[in-house]
Amino acid sequence: MKTNVAFFYGCRSVEHEVSIISAVQAMMAINKEKYDITPVYVTKDGEMYTGEKLFFIEEYRDLPKLLENCKKVFFVRENGKVLMKQECEKGFFKKEIPPVEIDVAFPVVHGTNCEDGTIQGYLEFLGLPYVGCDILSSAVGMDKAVFKDVLMKAGLPVLDCIRFTSREYLSDKEGIQAKITEKIGYPLIVKPVNLGSSVGISKVNSAEELDEALTLAISFADKILVERAVTKIREINCSVLGDVNECFASVCEEPFMSDEILSYENKYLSNAKGGQSKGMASLGRKIPADLSEERSNEIRELSCKIFKAIGASGVVRIDYIIDGETDTVYANEINTIPGSLAFYLWDATDMKYPELCERLIELAFRRQRNRDNLTFTIDTNILSGVKLGGAKGTKGAKF
Repeated sequence: MKTNVAFFYGCRSVEHEVSIISAVQAMMAINKEKYDITPVYVTKDGEMYTGEKLFFIEEYRDLPKLLENCKKVFFVRENGKVLMKQECEKGFFKKEIPPVEIDVAFPVVHGTNCEDGTIQGYLEFLGLPYVGCDILSSAVGMDKAVFKDVLMKAGLPVLDCIRFTSREYLSDKEGIQAKITEKIGYPLIVKPVNLGSSVGISKVNSAEELDEALTLAISFADKILVERAVTKIREINCSVLGDVNECFASVCEEPFMSDEILSYENKYLSNAKGGQSKGMASLGRKIPADLSEERSNEIRELSCKIFKAIGASGVVRIDYIIDGETDTVYANEINTIPGSLAFYLWDATDMKYPELCERLIELAFRRQRNRDNLTFTIDTNILSGVKLGGAKGTKGAKF
């Protein structure tokens, strides 16, 4: 009997389209002899659809037409099972469509309102096993400032930074700009705290450019981070697969940049052929990266330490900066659901995409088995003697 896997993707995120590419790649790669695949496309309005046409990337060029050929769905838990139900057809002779039982969810989402723990919380609420990081590690991985704090606490190398909210900046532009100039200096990098795919990130070389970069960043996020720009820079990426008990790292890669920073355009647009992007898989890169065996092993070991420090699970990609002047490695950020699921790194590590998907599903079921052994209820007769004291609530209740 096949396992029914529901792929969740899209969602209300600036990385919506990137998520579609990553999800379609994964659905194409997974072993169809072992798994039944149910696509669940989540629109930017939060509506969920399924349908056969969702398997084909060409269909997404005309979303309204695509959704006309799909069915709106919702999920419920009944009798210990998670069921996907379709909205009833309208009309006098409407026929009820039998629900589909879902065994495991496979989120392939990127960015805020989904990858940051939002969709993980929804799946936890349903009690549905799911692939990837849990709520906490997803939230930590998405918030670049918190991620830095966790790594600093663990003694792992990150660049120091200044962080503030958009309201704080708009209330005191001159004061915050002066603080940035004094404590960070130029050149520097401005980042929205909780976005991926390099959205809203700018390199600033002088005070005259600072306000424009900060204004761009706060148009995407409420919290902003500013850190020193490494001028003689190499960017190295490494993926990790596993859970907190056991994990291992892929080979390293070095992406090529046409800008001073690895931008959204570098990642998804400049390498697209014929106007079609293949997600992160289309990015120019060197795999394995041109690193000494000692440096490569250092980064791979560091990647596993970072993975465990945030309590990650599934597959992640960790992006590093090497400061060419000091030869120091800094962890830049973690992608808890990396673009294209970093399959190209695992392919270069002698693990093909179908096997990667299978391992991710196995990890999801392993975590669920562990959680099923935990106690979430306590037998008690506390309600038997409760008399609520009017507007006082439980504090004024008499037992």
